[in-house]
Amino acid sequence: MTQDEKAHKSALAGLGCMVCRRLFGITDSEVELHHLRRGGWGKGDYKTLIPLCYEHHRGNTGVHGLGTKGFPKHYGFDQEDLLADALALVAAG
Repeated sequence: MTQDEKAHKSALAGLGCMVCRRLFGITDSEVELHHLRRGGWGKGDYKTLIPLCYEHHRGNTGVHGLGTKGFPKHYGFDQEDLLADALALVAAG
C-alpha cells in the first residue's frame, strides 16, 4: 500500500458514513470502506472507495442489502453521488 493510498483511506475514514452524513448530518460514524463497482465484478482502485457505516454498507438498508438498483430507488441518490461527495470533502481537506 502506498503512502497516497494510506492517506486517502485515512481521510475517508474520518468523514463518517456518506449516507448518514447526507440524511442526518452525522459526521462521526464508524465506517467500512465500500468499493464502488461500475459494472462487472472488478473492484476499482482506492480512489473509488466510499465510507459507509455497517448498516449502509452491508445491512438491510445498505448497498449490499438493497442491491445496486434498489439502493438509489430507496434513497434517491446512488453510489456515484456518494463517491463525488467523499472525494469533494477529501479534496477540501
